[in-house]
Amino acid sequence: MEIKLAKTAGFCMGVRRAVDTVLDVSQHETGRKIYTYGPLIHNPQTIELLKSRGITAIQSIDEIPDRQNALLIIRAHGIAPGERKKIKESGVKIIDATCPKVGYVQAIIKKHTALDYTVIIAGDREHPEVDGLWGYTEGRGIVVSTLEDAEKIPALEKVCIVAQTTQDSDHYREIVRKIQQKNPQAVVFNTICSSTEKRQEEIISLAAEMDALFVVGGKNSANTRRLADLARKQNTPTFHIETVKELKNVDLGPYKSIGVSAGASTPNWIIDQITDHLAEISSPTPKTAFLLKLWLWMVKTDFYSALGAGCLALAGMLLQNIPVAAASLAVASFFVYAMHVLNRLVTSKESGLIGSFREPFYLRHEKIFRLSAFASLFIALTLSLAGSILAFGLLLFISLAGGLYNMKLLPGRGRFERLRDIPGSKNFFTAFAWGIATAVLPALSAGCAFSAGTAVAFIFTFILVFTRSALSDIMDMQSDRLLGRETIPVMIGKENTQILLKIILLILLVILILSPVAGWSPTPGLFLILCVLYVWICFSLCDRRAGFSGAIIEGLLETSYIIAGFAVLGWLVFR
Repeated sequence: MEIKLAKTAGFCMGVRRAVDTVLDVSQHETGRKIYTYGPLIHNPQTIELLKSRGITAIQSIDEIPDRQNALLIIRAHGIAPGERKKIKESGVKIIDATCPKVGYVQAIIKKHTALDYTVIIAGDREHPEVDGLWGYTEGRGIVVSTLEDAEKIPALEKVCIVAQTTQDSDHYREIVRKIQQKNPQAVVFNTICSSTEKRQEEIISLAAEMDALFVVGGKNSANTRRLADLARKQNTPTFHIETVKELKNVDLGPYKSIGVSAGASTPNWIIDQITDHLAEISSPTPKTAFLLKLWLWMVKTDFYSALGAGCLALAGMLLQNIPVAAASLAVASFFVYAMHVLNRLVTSKESGLIGSFREPFYLRHEKIFRLSAFASLFIALTLSLAGSILAFGLLLFISLAGGLYNMKLLPGRGRFERLRDIPGSKNFFTAFAWGIATAVLPALSAGCAFSAGTAVAFIFTFILVFTRSALSDIMDMQSDRLLGRETIPVMIGKENTQILLKIILLILLVILILSPVAGWSPTPGLFLILCVLYVWICFSLCDRRAGFSGAIIEGLLETSYIIAGFAVLGWLVFR
């Protein structure tokens, strides 16, 4: 089954700006209670997440008990000037997150009302944006929702026509045509957001290409409902759904191709859950079905990460020119598996509504995963003790450090109660632990002194794991922000993160090239340059529009570790 995700699916600029504003305020404003004037966006799941972070939606300032210590955020829809004046007089501090494109329409209405024009607003009467726009007409504006409403408009001396920013373009043109029949002198502004127009054009195009369409978004979202209506007008089976759970009620058997689009208030994590589910149940060709399912199962259960750790340990031994030891490979694999599983069990419960392709599976088999994680950690510690007391001590230390990472060490002490609250700590600590397990522990177990080769092996693993972790975080930027996680992409942005990662990959490339020349590591280490080149290609996967499910993207990123293992095996076989 072919699955195609619309390029325009997800938050529009105005919604993203409003959500970012609220999250920035919640992160830095500690002395005031935060409210939004009405639901910030028309998406129930996002509203629940904001509520869990102490951000409350209200309909009236009368709902605010302590106005002097309150902060009220105006949502993207904007409000009427009369309401704004009332809020200011109440003493509540305002932060305005009105979409600039809505602000532009407000400015047009204000200007033409002052010039004695009758302003006609084409839009949904009950929509909060239209309510706010009408407030700028000083009570003299007219809201037109249907062609019948437009036909009732009499001949007027001075007329200005604007549209709600999320109106249907074709419907707006018809309304304008009707009004101009009696008012040919009317001044007309195309105030429909360009994002809305592109979204509508794309849904029509998808409807022509696909056997069925899923439009994702809140049932109370006007622009999402409009997208679904446009798709149905093309006579394409269309399903308006809010969450992945609703897919269970749909028979997908008759459809060979499915298009997915979403409203302007739909967060990426909900869209990703739906595309992941569709990709998971789609049937590949019989020849590849078993292998693909096995591979995805390994990715989902973190066995693929464990295999990757073993491959990096093998590469580490090559770079240090020490004999290959099966025990050291097993220690790296079992340790990484244990730490990943235990960490996911903790974060899965804290993610709430947000969850990747792994969370439901982990929560469904929590006891099995917890038992397997502790058993794996025990095996890793036992094997390391058999090799070296120093290796055992170091492994025990980083294992305890991994356990402390998610624990509240300083409860009630502000933002940094746990190690994981330190911005960017996840990427650094994960890469550091992998570097110890795959480079340092094999050297200790072999009784070798630390050398330049040990440093090269550690840096090789550290940079590969750090890069993979940060690339994965780029995909999760929106959900990480909602959950309050300060990953590197959240702190410095997608583009800056990619620049940073490319710089450190270039550093790694230079180190791998110079190592044999400088005598730091054997010449076969040059084969590991393949890993760097592969990761460079993977940068294109950071775009969720790449068309792959989350599990496939994670698997492809982790394949960089497997390539390291095959590079070493190739050398060992053909040398």
